[in-house]
Amino acid sequence: MRAVRRPAVRLPELVAYDGGELEEDGDYDGLEFADADWAGQSARGARFMDCALRRCVLDETGLGRARIIDSELSGVRGVGTDLSGATLRDVEVTDARLGGTQLHGAVLERVVIRGGKIDFPNLRRAKIRDVAFEGCVLIEADFAGAELERVTFDDCTLARIDFSEARMKDVDLRGAAAVDIARGIDRLSGAVISAAQLLDLAPAFAAQIGVLVE
Repeated sequence: MRAVRRPAVRLPELVAYDGGELEEDGDYDGLEFADADWAGQSARGARFMDCALRRCVLDETGLGRARIIDSELSGVRGVGTDLSGATLRDVEVTDARLGGTQLHGAVLERVVIRGGKIDFPNLRRAKIRDVAFEGCVLIEADFAGAELERVTFDDCTLARIDFSEARMKDVDLRGAAAVDIARGIDRLSGAVISAAQLLDLAPAFAAQIGVLVE
């Protein structure tokens, strides 16, 4: 297993954002967004470089095709956040509380997602490379058709995960606290699991190949 290449985020001295609404295709550099309410706003195609987003509300926020680079997101929360086709590169996400986040077709590279809970994230056909999930809860995450390379899930709870048609390389599930795969058990080629996890997943493996266990 090749190790995950982790982000090295070193933010410069940040300038507090003036509180105006976000703009589509906006260019945000070296800014701190603290306790901002972006519910219903759109910054589709915007670029965030060397930024910190702290405790921001992202309900139905449109960030499709946005680029978030060398940045930190801490304590963000929201339902229905649209990050479809977005790029997150060299990003640290801490204690996020998100539901129904749209990340289909997104690119995540050198990202750490630490703590928090993410319900029903749509990661269909996303490209996920050098991503470390640490101590977080993922409920019904949809990785269908996604490409996962050098990905770890340390101390995470994975509930009813969908790996249908996913492609994996150097994906390490051994550190996960719980692994519940609803679909795509046959797509674990390229992943490594522990002996204990194999026993837990045995019924799903048996069902996949049509073996009746009595």
